[in-house]
Amino acid sequence: MNILVACECSGVVRDALIARGHNAISCDLKPTQAPGPHLQCDVRLVLYKPWDAMIAHPVCRYLTNAGVKWLYRDGRRENGPDPERWRLMREGAEFFRMFDSGPEVQHIPLRAVENPIMHEYAAAIVGRRADQFVHPWWFGSPFQKATGFHLTGLEPLPMERTKASYAKGEIKQAVWLMGPSNDREEKRSRTDLQVARAIAQYWF
Repeated sequence: MNILVACECSGVVRDALIARGHNAISCDLKPTQAPGPHLQCDVRLVLYKPWDAMIAHPVCRYLTNAGVKWLYRDGRRENGPDPERWRLMREGAEFFRMFDSGPEVQHIPLRAVENPIMHEYAAAIVGRRADQFVHPWWFGSPFQKATGFHLTGLEPLPMERTKASYAKGEIKQAVWLMGPSNDREEKRSRTDLQVARAIAQYWF
């Protein structure tokens, strides 16, 4: 299958798909961090191509429920809305909606658009909530990180492991505990290897 991995520079999902024998290509404004097929450009320039499937990872910075307070000045609702933050949120939500239901992707029969839990304002623009939330620990990676998927033509990923199959305290909140750095956001958004494997195995 010809699969576009949109908004990915890590190559994690792309390489998991290639390992399954697919013609997967990642696309991002940034260069790829791992050698492999990669288009460094605005993904909207290549959406029209005859893709069989697409996995998209649009930036969640302005959409996530964890950061909803920053829609207001100094993170305090009583200070009133931050107009620039609201503008960026609307742009981000419209970008996400393009991948999920826009006319640009209607020719791609199999689609999954990934993001953390959205706040209500972004979800209202997108038009619906995620079809499924998974955690890396479902697939053998002992970390907790709620990852939502808006699905078209794909079934929800099946859970491989239950919490009961882990030792007490084994499952960690690695993302929340990540220390500050210049590439912290990029590291936080990186797809877990076992989640990428599950995407490749069960969807394609």
